[in-house]
Amino acid sequence: MIAVLDAPPPKRFTPEDLLELPNRGKGYELVDGELREQNMSFLSTFVAGRAFLKLGNFVEDRGLGWVSPEGTSYRCFPDDPARVRRADTAFHKLSRMTVERAREEGHCTIVPDLVVEVVSPNDSSGDVNEKRIEWLEAGAQLVWVIYPVQQTVQVFRGDSSVSDFRRTDMLTAEPVLPDFRIPVADLFRLPASV
Repeated sequence: MIAVLDAPPPKRFTPEDLLELPNRGKGYELVDGELREQNMSFLSTFVAGRAFLKLGNFVEDRGLGWVSPEGTSYRCFPDDPARVRRADTAFHKLSRMTVERAREEGHCTIVPDLVVEVVSPNDSSGDVNEKRIEWLEAGAQLVWVIYPVQQTVQVFRGDSSVSDFRRTDMLTAEPVLPDFRIPVADLFRLPASV
C-alpha cells in the first residue's frame, strides 16, 4: 500500500503579510486570504495617471481633499476586514480624511468617496464587477470604470444609478464633486507624435 501525502494547504495571507512583502505588496490585492496580482497594461496605467492628474488638479485648486494614485491600499470593507483592494485613483473629501489619519501607517481604512478603476485587457468583466460592487457596498458614493480601448466610462453611484459616457461626452463626478467636468476624450489624450 502506498501512502498518499496530503499537500499542505495554501498559505492564507493577512493584510499585515501584504505589508511585509517587497514594496509593501504593491501590485497585489488580498481577497479571501489569497494574493491577487494586478496586471495593468501600459495604456491602462497611463489612463489611470490622466484620471489622477485631472482629479488632483481640480481638488487641489479648490482645497477639497485628497486624491491618491494607483498603488494605495485600502482595508475598508466591513463584510471582510481582511480584504485589501487598490483603486487606480481615489478621492477622499477633506472632511473625511484628516491629516492625522493620512499619516497613519498601513492600509487606508477610510472608504474613498470616489473610486476610479481602469480596465486592463486581461481584466475579466467578473473581476471588474466584483470590485465595483465591493467599493459601493463599502460606502463609496461614486465608482468610475474606465475602458481605455473603447474610450468609454461607466459611472456607478451609491444610489444604484448608472451612467455611460462616451469620448464626446462631458464626464462629471456628481454628487461627490458637483462642479467637476472634463471631456471624456481628455482621459484618453495621448502624447502628440513628432
